[in-house]
Amino acid sequence: MAGLILETRGLKKYYRKQPVVNNVSLRVPRNSIYGLLGPNGAGKSTILKMVTGLIRPDEGEIIVFGEPWSRRHLKRIGALIESPAFYGNLTVFENLLLHARLIGLSKESIYNVLEIVELEDVSKKVASQLSLGMKQRLGIAIALLGNPEILILDEPTNGLDPIGIQELRKLILSFPEKGITVILSSHILTEISQTVNHVGIMSNGELKFQGAIKRSENLEELFMEVVKG
Repeated sequence: MAGLILETRGLKKYYRKQPVVNNVSLRVPRNSIYGLLGPNGAGKSTILKMVTGLIRPDEGEIIVFGEPWSRRHLKRIGALIESPAFYGNLTVFENLLLHARLIGLSKESIYNVLEIVELEDVSKKVASQLSLGMKQRLGIAIALLGNPEILILDEPTNGLDPIGIQELRKLILSFPEKGITVILSSHILTEISQTVNHVGIMSNGELKFQGAIKRSENLEELFMEVVKG
């Protein structure tokens, strides 16, 4: 299918012989904001971990950038899975510098991501002193190092206050115009409905619905209809 940046075909993952991801075929259009939705335990995080190479699928395949998935594609994928990974005793800038050096990037690349996530004014602040929303943006800044074409965010609004959620939404909505496709998982429908333009709805490890949506649509109604069947 033309225009897809990521596709999974019949993806399966078992834990203790029980399927936690069962025959999932995602289709993520390029430059979309794709919401992977579902109750806790539906298999969302497991899928994202397979796409980012943290775990391997037991069956099925992942097609990314039009090619079968391989580790060389990871340089084109940024991810924030679960909590942001940074050193609390280092400044924002030092954390970014450390990650930049690990992947062979220059110091100049840091200034670009600081501007994107709007953390220039706190770049000299120790990371442990940041608000939760700023910590989340630091995690996204780290994921943006290397100019990825896909950005994966797992439950990015967890624990954020309304201001932090609003700031994060504004940031996420800016990515497609920068050529970045966003895939984010969440179970908070009210927030997701204002952000995504494509959704996949998971329940009990299976993909129950997938398609384009308008931000004016009642996503909660669709979700309940799909999940409750």
